[in-house]
Amino acid sequence: MRLAEIPTDLFTLRGDVLTGMSEADFFRFCQANPNLQIERTAAQEIIIMPPAYPDSSESTSEINGQLWLWNRQARSGHTYESSAGFRLPNKAVRAPDVAWLSTARRATALAANTETGFFPTCPEFVVEVKSPSDTLRDLQAKMEEYLANGALLGFLLDTEAATAYVYRPGQPVETLSGFDRELSGEPVLPGFRLDLRPLRKS
Repeated sequence: MRLAEIPTDLFTLRGDVLTGMSEADFFRFCQANPNLQIERTAAQEIIIMPPAYPDSSESTSEINGQLWLWNRQARSGHTYESSAGFRLPNKAVRAPDVAWLSTARRATALAANTETGFFPTCPEFVVEVKSPSDTLRDLQAKMEEYLANGALLGFLLDTEAATAYVYRPGQPVETLSGFDRELSGEPVLPGFRLDLRPLRKS
């Protein structure tokens, strides 16, 4: 069975023991399993995600590189890749493929970070890149969760279908076909434009 055919539920752990796991216990669980990509839902289910496909990883690196270069000039926040965990207000712990956190929101998160190593906040900007092992429905639900917990801008990118979904609070999701374009980060990321052309697959 190819990885893309394995049901997502195979990687979801449930049970009373997990529900009762404290934030500190979950952080120690993640530290004890450093080779696993782990998230936690608002229902306290633990999701163990498969390794990223090489093409998806390459796309994520490209996006993070563009964001990092912009942020180096703007000096207005901090960029993160998928190993960074954020504890959202709904108690889920998520690790976006790419994330940006303003200096002000980061300072607030650091001041409140007394329990675990996860920042208790949601990044203002998040990106998720669809891998063959992901379902579009699950990623769309995750993007809505980010918005509901404080994200101000989100890009969901399906590189195989060359389709981008742009999420903004209080606005319909914008669906853009074709990667011969740039996506604007305004007004959350002033001056940032994500060039999708390097993400095109031949």
